[in-house]
Amino acid sequence: MYERVLHPTDGSDAADVAAADAMELAERYDAPLHVLYVVDVTVGRATDAYAGQVVEELETIGREHVDSVTGRARRAGLDVTSDIAEGTPATTIVETTEPGDVVVMGTHGRSGLDRYLVSSTTEKVIRSVDVPVLTVPLSRAEREESE
Repeated sequence: MYERVLHPTDGSDAADVAAADAMELAERYDAPLHVLYVVDVTVGRATDAYAGQVVEELETIGREHVDSVTGRARRAGLDVTSDIAEGTPATTIVETTEPGDVVVMGTHGRSGLDRYLVSSTTEKVIRSVDVPVLTVPLSRAEREESE
């Protein structure tokens, strides 16, 4: 059904919860898992003098997050690839999708005013891609821990 499972991660708890679902889908559909971390280049714009250092630090952080997910996937016997890309997260994720993909992303589950004040990469991706997007709320993991 799915030719590839794309899992964008930002290293957050929500992304970590979504990684488990991404791995489960990859196993179920015998599809390769592609783990993506996007270095948000807009972060360095505010401090142009240190932009290069900021991007390098973010790439290092991204590599740690990607390595964590890919390590777990390899131990589970999955076919996994990864990528660290520079750009605006939502745009880069959308540009990375291919026909036949399913995108598996975490969401913090913000609502109300928080949702409007804090832009949601997940929401932007949902509105922009032509492939299915599975959103996994962080609150699900919190509910499972309390059971």
